Amino acid sequence: MTDAHTHTDRAGPRATRPGAALAALAAAQFTVMLATSIVNVALPQIRTGVGLSEGGTTWVVNAYGLAFGALLLAGGRAGDLLGRRRVLMSGLGLFVAASLAAGLATTPGVLIAARAAQGLAAAAIAPAALALVMGQFPSGPGRGRALGVWGAVSGAGGAGGVLLGGVLTQAWGWPWIFHSVALGTALVLAAVAVLVPPETGTRSGRFDLLGTATVTLSLTCLVWGLTTARGTGWTDTRVLGALGAAAALFAAFVVIERGRPDALVPRRLLTTGRVAAGNLLMALLGSVWIALFFFLPLYQQQVLGSGPLATGAGQLPLAAANMIGASLAPRIARRLGATATVTAALLTEAAGLLWLSRISADGSYLADILGPSVLVGLGLSVAFVQLTALAVDGVPPQDAGLAGGLVNTTRQVGGAIGLAALATLAGSVTAGAAGHASHAAALTSGYRAAFLVSALVLVVSAALAGYLARRPVRAPAATAVPFPLTGR
Repeated sequence: MTDAHTHTDRAGPRATRPGAALAALAAAQFTVMLATSIVNVALPQIRTGVGLSEGGTTWVVNAYGLAFGALLLAGGRAGDLLGRRRVLMSGLGLFVAASLAAGLATTPGVLIAARAAQGLAAAAIAPAALALVMGQFPSGPGRGRALGVWGAVSGAGGAGGVLLGGVLTQAWGWPWIFHSVALGTALVLAAVAVLVPPETGTRSGRFDLLGTATVTLSLTCLVWGLTTARGTGWTDTRVLGALGAAAALFAAFVVIERGRPDALVPRRLLTTGRVAAGNLLMALLGSVWIALFFFLPLYQQQVLGSGPLATGAGQLPLAAANMIGASLAPRIARRLGATATVTAALLTEAAGLLWLSRISADGSYLADILGPSVLVGLGLSVAFVQLTALAVDGVPPQDAGLAGGLVNTTRQVGGAIGLAALATLAGSVTAGAAGHASHAAALTSGYRAAFLVSALVLVVSAALAGYLARRPVRAPAATAVPFPLTGR
């Protein structure tokens, strides 16, 4: 374990309005979410452009998600110890370089390595930016409005990535997907440098290198095993070995953290406020969120026959509903209460997914996608805003970056688990229907099954939210002595 040096960030002479800083930080989050989905509609063109195999094509998506999900806790803790603004700007700089490398790639290895580097950079950006937002806006109505903006750009980034990917691929070719991200991120980096003030105060502590390495390897094995299972099946020896290694490494992480004064995930974090409840519910929401943006474009392209541009444009109503819902979420929560808002939002999204489970092979965008997309967008955005607020509820300032990393980790890992399970389910249903139905009808049967199970997951999540979100909130102890993750 190594020492993180003690330092003091001193504010400069300029004064920055919180609204301007929020805009720059939200743009950083938008960049991370955009890179998650922007490649989805361009995968066929990318495969041809760099000579990827069928299995290699999936790693254009998986390499980013794997590095992002596995390193978020480390990124969040690094921000707490080294300074969030410093870590955020370093992550944005790496994101620019990795995006340029991806756009210039001519071989599969370079492209996949560049996507992994993007994921590494995103793991530094996301928790640092969220922690800075929390620092700019103390608990209260102002933070609620800020998280509403955060939720709007997060959802818009996911849906907007599909649209922008379709436009750029059709107009200029797939490399411009990455070139545009590099240019946009460079502008965000400049905005953060100008608009986000340096942090004040002194930080000291030790970076839990052993615990970080153990949990990062555990998450890497877990996400790799789950994403590989989508193509090889759950009984593949590599998948079983990876999942077994993930369990063993996580058990070792728990043992390592016991009694450690500077634990990576201190016990105080999970016993403060409703952090644990928020993260559990966020994992369940993530399990259907990422799958939605995977299956919906596939249905549009493989069954309805839409091109990349039309598929991307079809995401606009969902993105608009997402932005509206996120902006209204704080107001709804003040009127209905946090628990009722979370429950209603999850049930609204479940209703949209249940509607999507009725899609047909000879359907159309207007009849099968438009209406449910609006419901899903509204429910998803409100739920995301409220669950993010729950997951950072009562967190002491010194753990803000770690709390941001944890909630992003649970969403990513939940998404990896959900996508692997739902993709396996959809593939099994499609294979079973292939013998007595057309190819389009068989695919549709698989997608319908995935949407139906997603709706059921959200109904269960809504029931859990009604219980978990009502649990009494413990007062945060900003100066409390760190406790280990587990122990006496």
